[in-house]
Amino acid sequence: MSFAVDVITLFPEAVADYARTSILGRAAAEGHWRLRTLDPRSWTADVHRTVDDTPYGGGAGMVMRPEPIVDLVESVPDLARPVLALTPAGRPFTQADARRLAAGTGLTLLCGRYEGIDQRAVDLVANEEVSVGDFVLAGGELAALCVMEAVVRLVPGVLGNEDSLEEESFGAGLLEYPHYTRPATYRGRDVPAVLRSGDHAAIAAWRRAQSLARTRDRRPDLLARRGGLSATERELLDRHRLDDPAPGE
Repeated sequence: MSFAVDVITLFPEAVADYARTSILGRAAAEGHWRLRTLDPRSWTADVHRTVDDTPYGGGAGMVMRPEPIVDLVESVPDLARPVLALTPAGRPFTQADARRLAAGTGLTLLCGRYEGIDQRAVDLVANEEVSVGDFVLAGGELAALCVMEAVVRLVPGVLGNEDSLEEESFGAGLLEYPHYTRPATYRGRDVPAVLRSGDHAAIAAWRRAQSLARTRDRRPDLLARRGGLSATERELLDRHRLDDPAPGE
């Protein structure tokens, strides 16, 4: 059975169009996963297919009504689980979440619009609220695409080279090392000699050191989360002359 992704959205074409491209499109054609979009407008009862209304308590904008969303979730018997609501107030979505979800059978992504979704709908149907960053979007579709791609690419068979997953950013709580390709020299900048040496042990050590240094300098929060640098890792950084930069550098 392929991995199932359902997306509840007022703009199904935006999600479906992207899902037909690149890795996602190829993997869907090969049967590794399937996408279904569900428009809450189809679960409205009035002639105008109303999905929003003014907020209680006043304020600008409109709020998505609870009935179409709750009715949709409750009436689709094979809706993929769990249900994730994409909201700015959600818990930050991480690579660990992507791995956890990819190990299941599917998920449903609930996209908000306007000023957001009536909280009662979220409370009634969502298993989790997640956010893709500390910024505001016009709707949840872009956030849903981020989550969808992060999860689906980890589903077995989706990527041609499964080994690449082991060395990606965040895979071990670190940022990934820098990459290089031809030409060997470009605008006076050379590819590091170790990468052209053919010495696989030296290349692995260099990449590990670069990953540690990048994470230390750009995302110290990730290092702190894994308990900081070990003595062995500090020695590796020193050996590659990647010791801590001086204050102000």
